[in-house]
Amino acid sequence: MIKVLAVIACVVFLQGCIHKIVTVPVKVAYKTTKGVVKGTAAVVGAVIPDGDDEENEDKDQKKD
Repeated sequence: MIKVLAVIACVVFLQGCIHKIVTVPVKVAYKTTKGVVKGTAAVVGAVIPDGDDEENEDKDQKKD
């Protein structure tokens, strides 16, 4: 019975450490992936025209 209480007490006291062990790598992976996706989107946007000129022409025609 005392061993069970000791394990429960350790889990409660170490909850913050366990939270950090789990969340820090996830945050690092998320930020890295987010940066890579933004970089890839910028490169693809520079290489492949996305038709911004057509959208601007449509807006100009609506104003007139």
